[in-house]
Amino acid sequence: MGVEAIEAFRDSAQDLLSRQNTISRLRELRDSDSGFDRASWRELSNAGWLGVLVGEEDGGLGLGLREFSAIAEQAGQYLLPEPLIPCAVQVAIVVSRSHPSPFRTSLLEQLTAGELVCGLAWQESVGQLECPSQIQTTAVRGENSWLIQGAKQFVTPASGADGWVVLVRAQIGLMLVWVPAQASGVTREDLRCVDGSIMTKISFNAVSIPDSHVLMSGDVVRAIVDEANDCARIIQSAELVGVMRKALAMTLDYLCTRSQFGKPIGSFQALKHRAVDAYVQVELASACLEDVLRQIETIGHAISVTPPSEHRGLAALASRAKARCSHAALLVTRMAIQFHGAMGFTDECDIGLYFKRALYLSAWLGNQSRHRQRYLKHVKFEANESSATEVMDFPRDADWDDMPEADFRNMLRGFYAQHYPDAMRNVPRRLHWHEIENWYRTLSAQGWVAPAWPKKFGGMGLSPEKMIAYVEEQEQYGVARAPDMGIVMIGPLLIQRGSPEQQQKFLPKILAGEHIWCQGYSEPGAGSDLAALRTEAVRDGNDFVVNGQKIWTTLAQDATHMFALVRTDKEAKKQAGISFLLIDLSLPGITIRPIKDIVGYEEFCEVFFDNVRVPVENLVGELNQGWTIAKALLGFERIFLGSPKQSRYALGQLTTLAEQTGLMDDAVFAARYAELCLDVADQISAYTHYADMVKRGEPLPPSVSLLKIWGTDTYQRICMTMVEYAQEHGATGHTTDLVASGMNIPAIMFNSIPSTIYGGSTEVQKEIIAKHVLKLPD
Repeated sequence: MGVEAIEAFRDSAQDLLSRQNTISRLRELRDSDSGFDRASWRELSNAGWLGVLVGEEDGGLGLGLREFSAIAEQAGQYLLPEPLIPCAVQVAIVVSRSHPSPFRTSLLEQLTAGELVCGLAWQESVGQLECPSQIQTTAVRGENSWLIQGAKQFVTPASGADGWVVLVRAQIGLMLVWVPAQASGVTREDLRCVDGSIMTKISFNAVSIPDSHVLMSGDVVRAIVDEANDCARIIQSAELVGVMRKALAMTLDYLCTRSQFGKPIGSFQALKHRAVDAYVQVELASACLEDVLRQIETIGHAISVTPPSEHRGLAALASRAKARCSHAALLVTRMAIQFHGAMGFTDECDIGLYFKRALYLSAWLGNQSRHRQRYLKHVKFEANESSATEVMDFPRDADWDDMPEADFRNMLRGFYAQHYPDAMRNVPRRLHWHEIENWYRTLSAQGWVAPAWPKKFGGMGLSPEKMIAYVEEQEQYGVARAPDMGIVMIGPLLIQRGSPEQQQKFLPKILAGEHIWCQGYSEPGAGSDLAALRTEAVRDGNDFVVNGQKIWTTLAQDATHMFALVRTDKEAKKQAGISFLLIDLSLPGITIRPIKDIVGYEEFCEVFFDNVRVPVENLVGELNQGWTIAKALLGFERIFLGSPKQSRYALGQLTTLAEQTGLMDDAVFAARYAELCLDVADQISAYTHYADMVKRGEPLPPSVSLLKIWGTDTYQRICMTMVEYAQEHGATGHTTDLVASGMNIPAIMFNSIPSTIYGGSTEVQKEIIAKHVLKLPD
């Protein structure tokens, strides 16, 4: 189903729920015996919701998790009280997978018609995530019937349900049986949940069930129950996204209207930045869910519950989504209560209802910590020492998107193994041009130096998915970053905005490594306030005469050219008088002074211009329109600085440290490691979303700043975890006794520190999102 159809599903769900007055109903129903309303349930049936996951041959719509997720997100925004997930996901899946029979057909007909409210009774103890190996609830063969004995916990719906599909153990193996709520021997102990819904413990005391009520038996039962639960967790995640989106929207509205000290409280920087933190969590959760749904569509619906590798298997995908969305929803809704002040803590304020729903959804079917553990169990993260498959043929060009990802990765590994110097693997600093020039030219000769450039300009033209694989393989092999601003910044800008003459003049030489570029933005006293720059370019015939100073210019001592912002109109408003200029650093009047950083490396420079004559033809775009170009280039920079490269590299180093020192046996470390793995996975998902925009030639929106906020924070947290768990070696910088290849952990950590500063500090990025995305007042 296409994007437009999904949007139609979402709009239809929003229309129905807005007419159901769900929040008022929730307040009325939270003290009722059942916690839901039959009449509203039938409305959901009439809309087709109860048959979304039921096949067309059984009277359903025969759709998938993406369509149901669109509904569930709206259900989260409107706090739908009815038990949609237990009945329309868990039961719909297990009954649909059951053996054909008249009784199965009848159950599905009643379910899709809204005549049946039911749940799946499978769990027997706290914290279970998968079908237990030792099931205590039994079914003993009687005369023309089965006698059910045992108990199930945390079953929903409870009071008001028509019955449950129950997981039992019999002599013939596992079975799924239908138990009517009114069956003799069935008793319940109901538990009222924080959001008003009800869970129950169901006890079965010699409950007699006819043969027709046995839906399924055999080894496949375990896999189908786990599949149903994991699909439910993905739909839970979508509902949690809806909960947090609405909670954030309500909070932003409150921040813009509530005044204190004579101004809206949303203008206070402390609140603005925390609101941005909440927004980042919402977008990460959304990106995570989208990635999970995409992968499920790629590998098929009926997925093995024992995934062989990373990004495979419903178990890993469901746990990833549930862990991220639970964490984000609890954080956002809890923060929303605080933003609402004392009013937020009152029952009459709706924001508390969203926190309670987040609490319920996050706890049911496993909380975030349990799902992080499960994700780590199912996912095998590869260490830096990735095995390289021997590849004899390395094509300069191919249909990369059509190449299977495994083959693409093996090709890259084989190329690195044959051509990349071992001595340059996993270096803890930026290499100078003379150190990495040969490798750059090797990639250039192969045609692989510009993976994201379109093919017609000499690049590989990789899709976002293949670009992620390209980055991951580089990081896992330990390939050092070359002076690459020509490739990742000025090249893409000239492709989009440069004249044909500029493209012809500069792009081939960037690819060949003849032109090495640096960035000339920051100036003393200006920092991230680019509009305050003072370096001046005055038109004199066919030249601009440039005077001024740039600072924090990365590896300028190695560069042959600089792309710079210069002031060309001192009378205009600050942003309006700026132009974008390409400067040959061999011109007379240019002085470059390296600056030693905290580690002792000379990575930054200050550059002085004294009457430097730059040809007018090197102006990119129109005169005094440099601010527009600069913003576009900052988008390229922020997507690059927010790419997963740094975090993937650091995570690979942490993985190596953990594997060679036995840290994976430490439960505390394993929990922290799992969280970091998920943080990187979701950074990749968010990055892919924006990389896809670049691929389509679309302008990057201000929200791209969230990549740098999250990416650099994740990078630093991984590095600080390395320092902590390296113990004394976190201070010495010598760990050759820990890992065979050696690892300078303080150097890796030091390199992460400026990541939250360069390219616009974290605080500047938050201001951008607060103003241009969240529309908070100044």
